[in-house]
Amino acid sequence: MVHGLLNVTTSKKYLPYQMLENRQMLYQLLTEPEGFLKHIRRYSNALTTTMVFGWRTPTYEDEKMMQLFNGFSEFADLNQTGTAAIIDFFPWLRKLPEFLLPAQQKAKDLHKKEKALYLSHWLRAKEEVEQNTIKPCFCAGMYKAQKEDGFSDDQAAYISGTLLEAGSDTTSSTLYAFVQAMLLYPDIQRKAQEEIERVVGSGRLPVMEDLSELQYVRGCMKETVRWMPTTILGAVPHAVTQDDEYKGYFIPKGAGVMNNVWGIHMDPARHPNPRVFNPDRYHDDYQSFGEAAANPDPAKRDVFTFGAGRRICPGMHVAERSLFLGMSRILWAFDIAPETDAAGSLILPDPDRLTQGFVCMPEEFPARITSRSKERADLVVREWKEAEGECLDPETRQWVQSPVDS
Repeated sequence: MVHGLLNVTTSKKYLPYQMLENRQMLYQLLTEPEGFLKHIRRYSNALTTTMVFGWRTPTYEDEKMMQLFNGFSEFADLNQTGTAAIIDFFPWLRKLPEFLLPAQQKAKDLHKKEKALYLSHWLRAKEEVEQNTIKPCFCAGMYKAQKEDGFSDDQAAYISGTLLEAGSDTTSSTLYAFVQAMLLYPDIQRKAQEEIERVVGSGRLPVMEDLSELQYVRGCMKETVRWMPTTILGAVPHAVTQDDEYKGYFIPKGAGVMNNVWGIHMDPARHPNPRVFNPDRYHDDYQSFGEAAANPDPAKRDVFTFGAGRRICPGMHVAERSLFLGMSRILWAFDIAPETDAAGSLILPDPDRLTQGFVCMPEEFPARITSRSKERADLVVREWKEAEGECLDPETRQWVQSPVDS
């Protein structure tokens, strides 16, 4: 069902949603550059809520968005503890008193909050479908599927909630890593800006149609996903459906298998000097993320962040557009440089210092983001103000009328 509602053809219709949220992000980067992580997170979350539920997140301070990011961070921290692994391997431990297993009690508490959040989102969307007020989105299609297949509201809440979580966290973490890469590799930043200048010019912002002509920017996008994969172990374990063997190792049916994305991406035989950010690795790779993931030759698949096989990430087509628009337009509009400390020394982040958990990102770092020219700044302001005035209700900050066909 998810693939049917988020395939490469269907997901293209959500491009107007991506364009609006991108314009707000650029405007906020211009007016409040020190909060760039917040603006990136709001961009990815607002796009995801619009696509999944039909309503957008207009501000970073949105209570439910904060709960999503904070709850996911807590769950990731908890999930990597030794206690969590022991309880998984020895299920009988779950019968012990809660005071002996504080990790299990914390997991139950997190689940309770998470379920309430997901259920509230789904029930709101369901009510809007029934009232015929919902904007075109994933939940509108899932409502019809629920009628036909009869799955519960709890199941629907977790289907949509999982999409929300995956779309919000991974895209924002990748864009944050991209900012770090541009900060650490100024020559690459300049080379990408020169390509954008040559293809796009200074009078307009890049659009999706420019992707085929911006091969170096495409390389930056692919290299960011390789260099700083957000799901370093493939997010969650999968399981083999039948007995298998790999290089002499017997893998019994039902055994859990982890996709070691970090190991593949950092393999020097596959990517020489893997911790060096080098977009030229993809100089001759014109594949989209979807095309590369489906390539029957694994050696020609560019990245494995989206997984592999039938359970590959269904949102990768959306993610590719969000990342391209985010990266190309940030490079078009801004210069990214290191901040300085009190002594005047440059503050450079360590690219190997990542947050912990099965979804990771660079540890927080400062950066100085400045407009490349007054003309570019004026265009960023004008594009956002026009979109804001034409598309959004001034009170609710929601779409007045969706630009997406049902």
